[in-house]
Amino acid sequence: MSLAPTPAATSAQLPARSRPWHGIMVATTLPMRADHSVDYDAYAEHVAWLIANGCDGVVPNGSLGEYQTLTDEERARVVRTAVEAAGDGARVMPGVAAYGSAEARRWAEQAAEAGAGSVLLLPPNAFRADEDTVRAHYAEVARAGLPVVAYNNPYDTKVDLTPALLARLHADGSIVAVKEFSGDVRRAYEIAELAPGLDLLIGADDVLLELALAGAVGWIAGYPNALPASCATLYRAAVAGDVDTALPLYKSLHSLLRWDSKTEFVQAIKLSMDLAGRPGGATRPPRFPLTGEVEAAVRAATEKALAEGHH
Repeated sequence: MSLAPTPAATSAQLPARSRPWHGIMVATTLPMRADHSVDYDAYAEHVAWLIANGCDGVVPNGSLGEYQTLTDEERARVVRTAVEAAGDGARVMPGVAAYGSAEARRWAEQAAEAGAGSVLLLPPNAFRADEDTVRAHYAEVARAGLPVVAYNNPYDTKVDLTPALLARLHADGSIVAVKEFSGDVRRAYEIAELAPGLDLLIGADDVLLELALAGAVGWIAGYPNALPASCATLYRAAVAGDVDTALPLYKSLHSLLRWDSKTEFVQAIKLSMDLAGRPGGATRPPRFPLTGEVEAAVRAATEKALAEGHH
C-alpha cells in the first residue's frame, strides 16, 4: 500500500503562525550552474515551490546552502532573492553565522534590511568559546533587532549550547528559539523546564518525531527540499500528536531522513532532489559529488521513497 500523503496545502491554506520561526522552515539548498555560479532564478523558483507545497518558510545561507563558499555579494543576494520569492519576509530566516560577532551582526542587519523575519545564528566557532563569550556573541547580534534563533551543533562547532546555557541566553533577551541538532532528545524536556518561554525547533530530520512529540513548534528541515508534501504531512501529524499517521510515514522515510545528519548531507540532499526532479545539481568545492557506496545508498533510499509515492 502506498504511503503517499494527501496533496499538500497551498500557501494560502497554511495555518497562521504566531511567530515567524514556527512551522517548517526549509534549510534551502542553493542551485549551482555547471560553472558553479549561483542560479538565482532557479533558487527563486525553488523557494516559491516549497511554500506552495506545504512548507512555511525558508532558511537561506545555512550550511545546506553552502554559505561558507559564497562571496559577500552572493550571500546578500541570496537573502534578497528568498524574501522576494517567498512573498513575505516573515517566511525567511537567513543564517548569519560568521567568525566574528561584528560580522554576524552585519549579516543580521542585512537580513533586516532585506525584510526577513528572523535569523539563525551559530555560536562562535573559530575556537572553543566559553560561556561568557557565547553570551556576548548572541547579545551583539541581537542588537540588530531581529529575533535570533540559536543553532546548537556541538559536533561541528565544538561549542555546546546546553539547556542551562540556552536558558541564560533566553533570560538575557538574546534568543527566542533554538534549533537543536545535538541528537539528544532528552534535552527537550530540560530546556522546557529551565526556559519555558524558549521555543524548541527540530534541528535534524532523523529526530523529527521524537522532538515533535516533546513539544517542538518548528522544524528547520533538510529533506523537504526533495519531498516537501510528504515531509509536511509527517511534521503536521507529529506536532499534532497523531502518531497513527506520523509513525508509518516516519519509518518509511527514515532511511532517507538520516542523511541530513551525515557529513555528506549537502550532496545527499542535492542527489535526492535530482532524482525527485528538483534543482539539486552540483556543489561547490571542496564538496564533490557522491561516489561509490555512499552514492548508491542515497540513491536507493531516495528511489525507495519515490516508489512508495512520497513527493
